[in-house]
Amino acid sequence: RLIDPLAGLPMEEFFSALRGKRILFHDADYDLRLLRRSGEFPDEDIFDTMIAARLCGEPQLGLAGLVEKYFGITLSKASRKANWAQRPLSDQMVEYALNDVRYLPQLASILEVRLEELNRLEWYRQSRDRMVKGTREMRQRDEENLWRITGYAMLDQRGWAVLRALWHWRDSEARLWDRPAFHVLSNENLLKLAGDAARGGRFSRPRLPQQRSDRMEEALTSALNLSEAEWPQVIRGVRIRSTKEQVDRFNKLRDHRDKVAREIDLDPSILAPKAALEAVAGDPKAPVLLPWQRELLGLEAISETHESVTASVEAA
Repeated sequence: RLIDPLAGLPMEEFFSALRGKRILFHDADYDLRLLRRSGEFPDEDIFDTMIAARLCGEPQLGLAGLVEKYFGITLSKASRKANWAQRPLSDQMVEYALNDVRYLPQLASILEVRLEELNRLEWYRQSRDRMVKGTREMRQRDEENLWRITGYAMLDQRGWAVLRALWHWRDSEARLWDRPAFHVLSNENLLKLAGDAARGGRFSRPRLPQQRSDRMEEALTSALNLSEAEWPQVIRGVRIRSTKEQVDRFNKLRDHRDKVAREIDLDPSILAPKAALEAVAGDPKAPVLLPWQRELLGLEAISETHESVTASVEAA
């Protein structure tokens, strides 16, 4: 059965009914963040088949690839980019949604057995717990710079002022309409509109409902009337330069990580992402790796001195 979260149902009652039950997801991070907007979603027993697949060393991490590998079934991708806010859902969309979860119980069982055979269940638990904890923490929105979407640097500063105004207009419309922002206007069209408006002269507008179009025009007019002093400023990036010793430690850690990853047939980035290695090279006690990762890399017994990091890796 499908439960429609846009139907105004009492989600808290549904969440209460789920307590004490194992809940299956494939790539739960985004879904959990969305579900938490509707109340206290129970997360005591989450099984994420994507995390499990990563730790099993699966080359294909997408649900479709895993379903095809283990069940010989090719899932349709026809409704992947459909407008899921429309109602009623088409029969094709309903079938797509059902297939998105239909094979999760069997897949979860297969992957859990595989994790146990590889002696990696504890790795999974630690990785799953970190993911769940992360979804509980509301990410602070940098309201001042959220409008700086990919491609914004191609505009001049007046274009930035227009883009900023349009971004906030779109965000407001999305909240008002209770839809994803890209359903209001895509980033590509947002950038084009900002650039065209900033250059002056005549330019085409997107076709929008009248009231929404009127609010967009207000945002455009306000931005175009700003003085240069009110335009967004260039952000000067601050980069802390690594010392030669840190670079050397990073290179040794990376080589050691790659060696260990080959031995256990695991993607090196799963064992330790580049950013985590850089952090550990600067501070051996940086809390960026899970216990299972530190243990495999031989970092669990490292002392507070940076020399110990190098000695431990060189001895491995």
